[in-house]
Amino acid sequence: MANGSQETWKENLNNTMICPECKELPPNLKEEFASGDMVCGSCGLVLGDRIVDTRSEWRTFSNDDQGNDDPSRVGDGANPLLNGSQLQTSIAFNDGANGRSRDLHRAQNKATHDKSTKTLLAAYKELGAFCDSISIPPNVAGYAKHLFKKVDDAKAFKGKSQDTIIAGCLFIACRQLGVPRTFREIFALTKVSKAEIGRIFKALEKFFDSENRKKKVMAEEAGELVNTEDDYVAKQSVDPKALCNRFCNQLGLNFRITTISQNIAERADKVGSLAGRSPLSIAAACIYTASHLMGQPKSPKEISGVAGVSDGTIRTAYKLMYPMREQLIDTEWLGEGKGDLGALPAA
Repeated sequence: MANGSQETWKENLNNTMICPECKELPPNLKEEFASGDMVCGSCGLVLGDRIVDTRSEWRTFSNDDQGNDDPSRVGDGANPLLNGSQLQTSIAFNDGANGRSRDLHRAQNKATHDKSTKTLLAAYKELGAFCDSISIPPNVAGYAKHLFKKVDDAKAFKGKSQDTIIAGCLFIACRQLGVPRTFREIFALTKVSKAEIGRIFKALEKFFDSENRKKKVMAEEAGELVNTEDDYVAKQSVDPKALCNRFCNQLGLNFRITTISQNIAERADKVGSLAGRSPLSIAAACIYTASHLMGQPKSPKEISGVAGVSDGTIRTAYKLMYPMREQLIDTEWLGEGKGDLGALPAA
């Protein structure tokens, strides 16, 4: 370079996006943040997607804004299972040796203490622990918490203990979402008596039905459409077919025996051979029949261990089924020597 004031040449390493159709320079590109697309302003060709909006956010999503333009949107999303705004701070407990933050922490807890939220959190924790202990799906735990929140909001069943209401909500949630549990299983889990579970179950069903009617009347008076998605719909008692599936898994029986026991339970319901018997004894007797039929016999004592009924009850139900065995058993199950009708124990 002859002149030292002149800058040295540098290669331009900047990447420039140009529309391949228009090839304009400088390009006429538009960022559509609503759809997340990078679009050519001249021909409309989409050059990129999933564009992140880096602009400032000046909207408020608070329902309790009351005209206060607060653009802040920090913190976790609101939990519909808890009360209040849930946007609060907490003072750190440990700041060394002077203990000042500990005093501030205690003072804040006294000022912001919400007994209802504390009760809800304790109930939710208990429901989650119950569901985890017997491998109930998370959606059942969520639905049981939702039912408990409804009861708590209405301040219903004040004379009932919280453990009883938790047991009733868990029983209803299991039945509603297709993973039914019996009174005996809920009793073994929650230590609430079967009679008490039965009473709170009936009372909860009446309560949820009355809540549905109230919501419908209020919507009609306001001239609004009735949203029935969240309505409680009562379901029939436990289906022995669903119990057969679970009990066979616990006994280690194969899929074919499980399917046959379910079909026998369905046919027994149509024939009426076990009318008036409990779903537990029906499921146990059907498993006993199917296991002997397919050459993997299980004794009444083994089945009673998972079904929760006595072996004498299973034998009694089987005696009622045995005279109608030809109506309950499909001849296709006996084909190719897979099943043997003569293997069934004589009643």
